[in-house]
Amino acid sequence: MKGQVYIISALTFALIIAIFAVINVDAVEVNYLFTQSESPLILVILVSALLGGLITGGFGIYHLIGIRKKVRRLEEENLNLRMNQSLEESTEEEDAQEVEVLDGEQSV
Repeated sequence: MKGQVYIISALTFALIIAIFAVINVDAVEVNYLFTQSESPLILVILVSALLGGLITGGFGIYHLIGIRKKVRRLEEENLNLRMNQSLEESTEEEDAQEVEVLDGEQSV
């Protein structure tokens, strides 16, 4: 359900940008750091939206990779803790059995 809401929101946002871009078709002067050029406003709007989406997606992917590494590390730590716990339990059972055997020998 969350994925569907995300897709519908993204498509709605893209439609709004497209309509806004089509309405604004006048030529505008774009000033870069070292040069200037004249471009249709529709291209400026669409390229800006595309670059913004790509940058946002890049940060999202970077964040996702970090989370996956953390999950993998925590799963390994969890497995190690479970193994240590099972070893401690088995050691405690062996100690309890030894105590029972010693108690049985002392009563004889």
